Amino acid sequence: MANGKQKLELTWIGKDIRPKLEPRILIEDPAKSYHAGFRTVGSRGGENAENAGKQSPTSAASAPREDFFDNRLIFGDNLLALKALEQEFTGKIKCIYIDPPYNTGSAFTHYDDGIEHSLWLSLMRDRLELLRQLLSPDGSIWISIDDNEQAYLRVVMDEVFQRANFRACVTWQRKYSVSNNFQGIATICDYILVYSKSEAFQNNLLPRSRESIDRYANPDNDPRGPWKAVDYLNQATPEQRRNLCYPIVNPNTGEVINNTKKAWKYEPDAHRTHVEENRLWWGREGKNSVPALKLFLSEVRDGMTPHNWWPHDEVGHTDEAKKEGIAMFGATEVFDTPKPERLIHRILTLATNPGDWVLDSFAGSGTTGAVAHKMGRKWIMVELGEHCHTHIIPRLTKVIDGTDPGGITESVGWQGGGGFRYYRVGPSLLEKDRFGNLVISKEFNSAMLAEAICKLEGFIYAPSDTVYWQQGHSTETDFIFVTTQTLAREQLQKLSDEVGEGRSLLVMCGAFRAKSLEGFPNLTVKKIPKAVLAKCEWGHDDYSLEIKNLPMKTPYSEEAREPSSHTMKPRSKAERRASVQTPSLFEFSEGREGPQ
Repeated sequence: MANGKQKLELTWIGKDIRPKLEPRILIEDPAKSYHAGFRTVGSRGGENAENAGKQSPTSAASAPREDFFDNRLIFGDNLLALKALEQEFTGKIKCIYIDPPYNTGSAFTHYDDGIEHSLWLSLMRDRLELLRQLLSPDGSIWISIDDNEQAYLRVVMDEVFQRANFRACVTWQRKYSVSNNFQGIATICDYILVYSKSEAFQNNLLPRSRESIDRYANPDNDPRGPWKAVDYLNQATPEQRRNLCYPIVNPNTGEVINNTKKAWKYEPDAHRTHVEENRLWWGREGKNSVPALKLFLSEVRDGMTPHNWWPHDEVGHTDEAKKEGIAMFGATEVFDTPKPERLIHRILTLATNPGDWVLDSFAGSGTTGAVAHKMGRKWIMVELGEHCHTHIIPRLTKVIDGTDPGGITESVGWQGGGGFRYYRVGPSLLEKDRFGNLVISKEFNSAMLAEAICKLEGFIYAPSDTVYWQQGHSTETDFIFVTTQTLAREQLQKLSDEVGEGRSLLVMCGAFRAKSLEGFPNLTVKKIPKAVLAKCEWGHDDYSLEIKNLPMKTPYSEEAREPSSHTMKPRSKAERRASVQTPSLFEFSEGREGPQ
């Protein structure tokens, strides 16, 4: 409930606890980045394939946004990574697909997904809010989920994306058979929840299948091409639709046909047009008692309307996905819960066009990026697990080299090309010294510091090659300068003179020696790290979907609620269930509070 107004919402323990995220910088590692030695902008072929694997000389800063090489693989906590992407990519992502841990309690090798409902919902909500920020106004998000949390997730999605932006709940047949030894009702389907950012979203049509095209024929050699017969009768009776009852003449026999049991589907004026345009079909002999209307293939929409039942023969199943994994990684290294490339291909076909940005913040084995790459979409993937290196990088390397023959490669004609840049989520800007005081981390050099401060202060990091104090900007006339030095009044005066009238400069420095800043109307001076201490949580590197990493509350009394720097360690599920006297996971202890 907010502002005293009631609203329908899902509540859970700990819902009001929100992380105060630090907007980290992303650090590129060229040794792990991979590029073909040729550009594929405007083409998708693999010409000059002998150069595949060579590093592209184009830097991330100078590469055009449309450059097919500028895909991004980010290693690190996905919540921190999404926050790091927020400044550059807010409103730019056309399609988000995520396959989060399902909270089933299953012991997967690559994911620990056994998380209690309340914790799982909180962690998902925090990510969904950031994901929504990244979506373009006409963008959409697609989330794979099973029936353990599907109903809860949908209510949370209604809250974050608004119920009016719900588009579909797709049922995907992930299994094609069930063991006869299974006891109970077997589950062979998963769900894909689809929400849009706004009403501006318009999905694409599916390409016409051969089966759909084969429904059209041309038995009378009509010069307008193939057609199919459409029923000319209405479902209503003559008594119900008197205006659709009128005599029709069969031109081949001269027979006059009147309505007896059903009305016609079309009004008299429309019927006369059909006759004039020779659109009525009276059968091969021309003697049918009721005509059909010719619907020409050339006149129908260039595609098929998608529906929410996706059988395995159309989009693949889990066995198909595992076989794709075995072909790439071997039988012992296959990912536990992969999705078939055909499933992701269907999603991206409906939700994107070539050149659009696609994001997957639970990258897993990298299927989303591999499919997006082959389809000519730009992609961003985030993964914290070590399979980022053992699965994703080798897979994408094969895609770029054109040596991945599996999945959708043949159907889309993929031959290789493009590339990606590998980034890791940077360290926390501040760390504690030996006295417990927050100071700038020793891992930061001057460039990293300037970029981090720019993000914290809402400036775009864009250091000038010629003007040392122009390290970033918020507008065309508002700049930022970051230094750990102590600035004397004379240095501030020099800065002010160089900035001049009509421009402004935010100076973030270690300290300054000036009793007053009067006389510097174009300067704002702040000390670091003091100016940023309260902006976010510092030193919190792991917000992943595991209970041990979650913010905790311990029991509290009404009399004692003072915050403390100490945080209670979470107990096991067995310990929390051992006694009703044992403090709850989400309560405060007297005089002690969890992280805010």
